[in-house]
Amino acid sequence: MSAQQLTYESVLELIREHSREMREEHREFRRSLKGQGAEFDRRMEEQRTEYAREKKERDAEFDRRMEEHRAEYARERKELNKKIGDLSNSIGRIIEHMVAGDNIIRKFKALNYEIESHSRNKKFGHTLPKDLRGEIDLFLENGGIAILIEVKTTLETKDVRKHMECLEKFRRFANIKKDSRRFIGAVAGAVIEGEAMDFAHENGMYVIVQSGKTVEIVQTPEGFKAKEW
Repeated sequence: MSAQQLTYESVLELIREHSREMREEHREFRRSLKGQGAEFDRRMEEQRTEYAREKKERDAEFDRRMEEHRAEYARERKELNKKIGDLSNSIGRIIEHMVAGDNIIRKFKALNYEIESHSRNKKFGHTLPKDLRGEIDLFLENGGIAILIEVKTTLETKDVRKHMECLEKFRRFANIKKDSRRFIGAVAGAVIEGEAMDFAHENGMYVIVQSGKTVEIVQTPEGFKAKEW
């Protein structure tokens, strides 16, 4: 249509046509949005369902692993308790072999210690502060002297140090009790590790080793002198 042919009616018709097209586009746009909204809702529902399923699987897997951990912990604890029991029994057997038939007593008598009695697992200072409390595995004594023995299945240098600390505690405890006896230290083990033997001798303690069903006091080095606490 040329510019000369444009009339008021033709312009009005063009405006109406444009309005119809705009309305149609608007309706199409709304239909599109509605379709997309339904698709969006469907996808969201799928994701929620998938998330719920995965969460259920994760929770089930977590519960399964926790149950496995609990079972493993129970098994390890049972094994540890058994090992502790076996260790206690081993130490007990060593002590039994030491005192069987006055075995160790005769050997200390040969070193001029007149032992008259012995006791096992002697606790002391239970009503006193911690630095005055302790336990002696084997306690040999007579009227004027006592030999305090620490027993281990495997004797290490740290065990010797610990026994020295125990001897210091017992000396302080004895002073409180007005006990003027002399106290001598000894350590015993089925196996002697590293430098434990040399360290014990250097600090004036006897070393006892298990040999089969008997025990022996290790020959002390030249110049050895038993320390008295």
